[in-house]
Amino acid sequence: MTWRVLVVAGLVALVAGGAASGVPRAKGPYVKAPAAIVIDAATGHVLYAKREHMRRPIASTTKIMTALVAMQRLRPNDIVVVPKEATKVQPSKEYLKKGERVPAWKLYYGLLLASANDTAVALAVAAGGTRVRFLKLMNEKARALGLHHTHYRSASGLVDDGNYSTVHDLAVLTRHALRNRRFNAIVGTKERRVWWRPPTYAKLYENHNKLLWRYRGADGVKTGWTRAAGPCLVASATRNGIRLVTVVLDSPDMYRDTMRLLNYGFSRRG
Repeated sequence: MTWRVLVVAGLVALVAGGAASGVPRAKGPYVKAPAAIVIDAATGHVLYAKREHMRRPIASTTKIMTALVAMQRLRPNDIVVVPKEATKVQPSKEYLKKGERVPAWKLYYGLLLASANDTAVALAVAAGGTRVRFLKLMNEKARALGLHHTHYRSASGLVDDGNYSTVHDLAVLTRHALRNRRFNAIVGTKERRVWWRPPTYAKLYENHNKLLWRYRGADGVKTGWTRAAGPCLVASATRNGIRLVTVVLDSPDMYRDTMRLLNYGFSRRG
């Protein structure tokens, strides 16, 4: 049988200054999100920002850092043995089984497309030895990238308390992550069938990021939602050789906000 994964989930140098006071750094598109940004992925130049340094919970956009750290420590064919603690994670999961042995590359699809929290824990333990050690690695990486308003409390983003970032920091992180070829390829994938050991046989992962279907040139990156964080979307799109990265946090209309940011960005770069 085929097991279909459709879990509902919710370098460094951008232009300084800006919108920490709550005032957008420049006139630009109307967005409903309380915090938003669009940057040129190649140069890091900020084309528009709104409250770019305001700290907010970031839900499953946390998994961008989880994937980046795991990919730097685990080779694609390294075998991840699913720990018992991963099977106890709620609520969004792909129902990994304790002791299951899975190549790391397969788990990246569950992490980044289906946003599975059990997968985040399995990768964290495999890459860091323990969840606590992996969190230390995530926070060390944040400091190395100059993400001064970012802190991680979980590999999944399920924990909101003390797990936060800003649209600016997420844009910097994403710009860096997209340079990883494996990460870049996965986040731009609409769906992927991955063969699995019996009795599962196969899993069909479908990307939660519906922008990939709705916006010409969309090629990433990651959605997120918790009750505290609200709807979050880190996105990217490429047109005429120009790639943009956008972030909206707690947006009541995250796709429309994102499309407005992208349209504005491309008009500035056209």
